[in-house]
Amino acid sequence: MTTLTDVAKRANVSKMTVSRVINHPEQVRDELKQSVFTAMHELNYRPNVAAKALVNNRTQIIKLFILEDMDTTEPYYVNLLAGISKELGKEQYSLQLVTNHSFDIGGCDGYIVTGMRHTDFEWVQRLTRPVVLFGENRLELDYCDTNNTLGTQMATEYALKQGYTNIEFIGINVKEPFEYSREAGYLMSMQNHQLPTTIHRFSNHSHLAMEYIEANWSDLKANTCYVCASDRLAFGIEKGLTIFNARVPADFGIIGFDGVFLNQVATPKLTTVQQPIFELGVRCARMLLTKIEKDGQSQGIEQLLPTLSIAGSTRNDQGD
Repeated sequence: MTTLTDVAKRANVSKMTVSRVINHPEQVRDELKQSVFTAMHELNYRPNVAAKALVNNRTQIIKLFILEDMDTTEPYYVNLLAGISKELGKEQYSLQLVTNHSFDIGGCDGYIVTGMRHTDFEWVQRLTRPVVLFGENRLELDYCDTNNTLGTQMATEYALKQGYTNIEFIGINVKEPFEYSREAGYLMSMQNHQLPTTIHRFSNHSHLAMEYIEANWSDLKANTCYVCASDRLAFGIEKGLTIFNARVPADFGIIGFDGVFLNQVATPKLTTVQQPIFELGVRCARMLLTKIEKDGQSQGIEQLLPTLSIAGSTRNDQGD
């Protein structure tokens, strides 16, 4: 059986260099890495992950807890999982998905938790391994997320630039940090322009936003743009306006938030605040791996910049 020593001899380097290439490739010069990788390929050598884990008292398993309902028709969590898996794979970690936060059987080296609500805080605090959250929190727990405030600021400013005179915010009816941040971005922009604000909140279901439009059609003001806290709500607003053959985007604009699926299947396609979900998955995994290596030391927060994806649900320039 091929050993580390055999690889070192073939690559004409020390065993320590081979070990460093396997475990910490970022610390090794590219030419040395290439020599070692070539030798490993020629000798059909594969690192013994189980042995490495045993030596380091590790399981090489990370658990991802999803604490909210998943819509299996939307690729939101597929993108997140792909980003997490890609980064964990670099360190030969396996990812275990758990969708019930009361079910935690078997060991792991750390946790990534998404969909956490304030009522889950006590449970998360009881976890005995390093934890990183995907999603804002105000409880001083390490997390990665989009800059939610900036996202709705960008959306509101764009709506105003396109000449919509009435901007309304359609929020999610939850008392959670990400929602407060999205509302804050809208409020800050409107206040900067000294404009009146209007906020409606619904559970995050498209049919509720659609029913709002149906129930209030006769009172809606033309030249309104709806800045929404999710693509689901934006999708519902658009469906409601379509029932009355409203002119979108000429008389009504709609901007969503997420940009992972519904914005593409809406007619017209939704302008939306696009979250870098895949990259957020990568950053969550990277933050957790660093935290594990540093024996649970806090890693703080990381917020990535959103982008505004322009489509057919808003005017594209002044005067359209």
